[in-house]
Amino acid sequence: MTRVVVVDDQTLVRQGIRGLLDVAGIDVVGEADDGAAALDTITEVEPDVVLLDLRMPGHDGIWALEQLRDRGMDVPVLVLTTFDDDTLVLEALRAGARGYLLKDVTLDQLTRAVETLAGGGTMIAPSITDRLVRAVQSGASPVGADAPPVQELTEREVEVLRLVAEGYNNREISEVLYLAEGTVKNHVSTILVKLCARDRTNAVLRALHDGILR
Repeated sequence: MTRVVVVDDQTLVRQGIRGLLDVAGIDVVGEADDGAAALDTITEVEPDVVLLDLRMPGHDGIWALEQLRDRGMDVPVLVLTTFDDDTLVLEALRAGARGYLLKDVTLDQLTRAVETLAGGGTMIAPSITDRLVRAVQSGASPVGADAPPVQELTEREVEVLRLVAEGYNNREISEVLYLAEGTVKNHVSTILVKLCARDRTNAVLRALHDGILR
């Protein structure tokens, strides 16, 4: 059973998410109401996935993401928020979020996202991806200004990366492309190296920034 920590400053929202995930067979093993409490809870229970709101009093979600990254705590974080402005989306993904959904998702969509991140994948709502593309087209950079240059990807690597951007995990990619799962894993590893990316979400951002994915 996938183990989740829910971070949101509203008690009713946390209770609601817990109830829904219980129905879906996902175990909520901890709750927190701000970024600082989230770090303590994550350290204590070591969840498979963290559901994180962004706007919270005290230490917010971006602060929590940056702390997790700086401390080397490699837990997949799915942002679940009502805020979809371009700046927040870019901040969260730069800080290490591996998924970004709005709170108007269905239970099925939320469950799929949680399981996708637990399996090593990424999940960004299509509407959010569209906003990222528009932000890049308007000149906003989804990666740091000092990001190193990328290496050219093969056609197969681009195919794999496109499916990664759509939220597919390695097993699903192997089924779509008729490849062994180990081969897909090797392609993903090579993509991360070539794009100088720390994870799958960052690889998608680099690909958008450099025009590899459009």
